[in-house]
Amino acid sequence: MPLDRINREPNHPGESAPRLKVLQLGKFYPPHMGGIETHLQNLCGELRKSVDLRVLVASDDRRTAEDVVNGVSVTRVGTRLTLASTPFCPGLVAKIRRSDADIIHCHLPNPAAVLAYLASGHPGRLVVTYHSDTVRQKVLGALFEPWLHAALRRSSAIIATSENYNRSSAVLARYQDRTHVIPYGIPVEQFEQCDTNSIREIRQRYGNNLVLTVGRLVYYKGLDYLIRAMTRVSGKLLIVGGGPLETELRTLVSNLGLTEKVIFVGEIQNHQIVPYYHAADLFALASVARSEAFGIVQIEAMAAGLPVINTQLDSGVPFVSLHGVSGLTVAPQNPEALAGAINRLLEDNSLRQSFSKAAQKRAWSEFSLDAMTSRTLSLYETLARPAIPAWAGTGSRVASS
Repeated sequence: MPLDRINREPNHPGESAPRLKVLQLGKFYPPHMGGIETHLQNLCGELRKSVDLRVLVASDDRRTAEDVVNGVSVTRVGTRLTLASTPFCPGLVAKIRRSDADIIHCHLPNPAAVLAYLASGHPGRLVVTYHSDTVRQKVLGALFEPWLHAALRRSSAIIATSENYNRSSAVLARYQDRTHVIPYGIPVEQFEQCDTNSIREIRQRYGNNLVLTVGRLVYYKGLDYLIRAMTRVSGKLLIVGGGPLETELRTLVSNLGLTEKVIFVGEIQNHQIVPYYHAADLFALASVARSEAFGIVQIEAMAAGLPVINTQLDSGVPFVSLHGVSGLTVAPQNPEALAGAINRLLEDNSLRQSFSKAAQKRAWSEFSLDAMTSRTLSLYETLARPAIPAWAGTGSRVASS
């Protein structure tokens, strides 16, 4: 790639450098719900203050639409086919090719976006956020792997969201020369305070000893194990979220006689969920597979002062909330261990309060939106700097030039 394409230095003394042009390439964008979608929205909301930013994602239907979401320019490209939860958008190739972005920032896993990027021949630097390995779709993942590695080889930088995931991913092991760890960040302050009337209303509706979990009702969330754990817990479980397993999980609750103890609250928009965090006594993330690469909802709960119970996965999950610091970590797929941890925290107010304070402190110090944005911008700016010739450090070669 020609260096002059991405040289952002001012042309004359006193002249300010032009803003970097960055194209974010994702699968979907809010109001479409999901962890990566929320991350992308948070990141873009801050990046737009410092760079010339555009977002390319898939539409929920066949139409392509231009949108502005909280000041962020979003193009939703028409989807013609959805295969294995992946939207394929033929118009994506031309959109990428016509972009004058200095940096393409692609969020994976997203096979369609990778194929579109490679087909576009775009000359800008490629940054990849590697959110997760392909875990469940083994056959499709194997078929797609050559294209994934083709894109990763072309990348200038790869972002892993935790050192845990960076160490445990067989894919990332091949690219340690360009991998940078930048944990997720959220607007922590939005989860710290809440209207007391809303909190009181939730507690009056559901009672005391409330366990909260938030997320899509999908296999890797381990909700069946969490529900089974509630047979041993004197309290109620509030499940916030929707998804393909809802009918199956409701049947399990009914069969276990837990209809009074396990409540399906349904999907709630991000800004409406804060009272639930403040009304609950603790948060549980019972995930069972590496598809849960991080668990951003843990940060939200911690910012609201909730101790967290999570599982010992070989992913970023136990890195977010630390065992014995901001909560308890138990073995995955183990209802007895989940129940024991829940009961311990519900019964020990002093321990719960200690974890609560540590959780808020960790949310602010490690997972703030400012920290994530600053680290990402620093990476962009490093890539935007003109390369220094190898001979520049030798006096004789400089003199001869």
